[in-house]
Amino acid sequence: MKGTTTSWLVTGLGAVVSGLGATMRRSRLGAGVIGFGLAHVVLGLLDRLRPSVNK
Repeated sequence: MKGTTTSWLVTGLGAVVSGLGATMRRSRLGAGVIGFGLAHVVLGLLDRLRPSVNK
């Protein structure tokens, strides 16, 4: 699997998890799930900026 594909999968997974957390936002667990998903989105996007992935 290419590096860019992995980056997009991590970002997409983070978006799905954030959406799941948004449906549970009334609880403290929902806030944690949103944070976990957003962290994956940020890390996936940062992974796309790495020089080794861009080659």
